[in-house]
Amino acid sequence: MKYIKKLYDWVLNWAETPYAVPALFLLAFTESSFFPVPPDVLLITLSLSIPKKAFKYALLCTFGSIVGGMFGYFIGYQLMDLIGIPILNFYGAMEKYEYIRALYTKYDAWAVGIAAFTPIPYKVFTIAAGAFKIDFVVFVLASIAGRAGRFFLVAGFIYLYGPSIKDFIDKYFNLLTFAFFVLLILGFLLMKYAF
Repeated sequence: MKYIKKLYDWVLNWAETPYAVPALFLLAFTESSFFPVPPDVLLITLSLSIPKKAFKYALLCTFGSIVGGMFGYFIGYQLMDLIGIPILNFYGAMEKYEYIRALYTKYDAWAVGIAAFTPIPYKVFTIAAGAFKIDFVVFVLASIAGRAGRFFLVAGFIYLYGPSIKDFIDKYFNLLTFAFFVLLILGFLLMKYAF
């Protein structure tokens, strides 16, 4: 956890540099294929600093994430043994590998869309989609729907409520963190029992 906290702080520091916008794209790209910190952290920070640009940041984040998802797909499709398996092992996802295959076999677009929208590690699904040779067009369209929905929802809240949402986040941070983990657990339970 200490490692993740350091990465989280490192990501937040990018918001205070002139490279914040390219960093948002790169973070969205890498998170979709291997990096552990979600781009929402930097998206929220940048959007709070200039709420009028929240949708621009969401679009950039979406684009970076989709391109990164395509890279994750390529890793699974061409480099599974060399890179894909070590990444999945790092996230403890190899034990769920066959389960994810079953989700793709039964619900391909829905499985991608849910992983793209929720806190479920999207990178696991991008790599698995390539490994299982999921239809690439279906993969991209479902990714666009899920990722755009997620990032534009964040941007919409910030655009509508601006800095006051930051005060709300600061005041209820512990509760929101708890709610995030509840949603994460519900996402995994949904995948386990609904599919």
